[in-house]
Amino acid sequence: MEKLRVAALQMVSGKQLDDNLASAQRLIAQAARENAKLVVLPENFAMFSTASQQHLGQQEAFGERIVRQFVSTQARKHGIWIVAGTIPLAPSASSERVWAASFVVNDQGEECGRFDKIHLFDVDVADQQGSYRESDTFIPGDHPLVVSTPFGRLGVAVCYDIRFPELFRAMFDSGVDIIAVPAAFTLVTGKAHWLALLRARAIENQCFIIGANQGGVHSASRTTSGESVIIDAWGTIMQQAQSGEACVVAEIDVGSLQRQRQAMPIKQHMRFTITPK
Repeated sequence: MEKLRVAALQMVSGKQLDDNLASAQRLIAQAARENAKLVVLPENFAMFSTASQQHLGQQEAFGERIVRQFVSTQARKHGIWIVAGTIPLAPSASSERVWAASFVVNDQGEECGRFDKIHLFDVDVADQQGSYRESDTFIPGDHPLVVSTPFGRLGVAVCYDIRFPELFRAMFDSGVDIIAVPAAFTLVTGKAHWLALLRARAIENQCFIIGANQGGVHSASRTTSGESVIIDAWGTIMQQAQSGEACVVAEIDVGSLQRQRQAMPIKQHMRFTITPK
């Protein structure tokens, strides 16, 4: 399969799990009706609440796995691949921190890849919240993910990861064709950098980017920037949302990547390599 329709789902998730899953279900169904075969959910799609991450992470690792089962059911029901935003996942029953895990689920509902957000957002921002310390809640991942699919090689990065091009270079070295980027960019940083960074990552790694962002007001101190987007390997924005809930769909031609890479053989021209810390 060379051409396929893909979707970036934009949400305004809150603290209520059932409400968030109902919104995700509605948007997934919309994407399926528009014939999308690969659907990307945003970061924290099921639970946008720092205080609830530990409890949900325990449930998803050792309990009912409500969110993971939900994603599996949706993928199997609609016959689509889903990149499941991020789902908190505890390493042990006593852990106070969790991974921000992004599962790749195939059209049979099987989890066939997992990426744990590597770069944690410990940053001061000039907004109402002022300070973000993800390392208080989350454990960083330590390796990239690229999985083989019927439509090409699929990689995953999450939110703050896009500021670290060496991670994307590692995926490029693994032959990535499409990179899914679930995110919850703040309004301030998103309006300044979200699109610029995603376009740069697409251009320099000659791949499609599907950026699924949160997009709205989540609390008195937290607003996300929206603008979920699908970008081609030339850096062209194919489709883009603004704010609020959205289902962004575009047809991509994975076969075009080979022609572009032959015309501009970046991989052969590379003079430096990157190794993990």
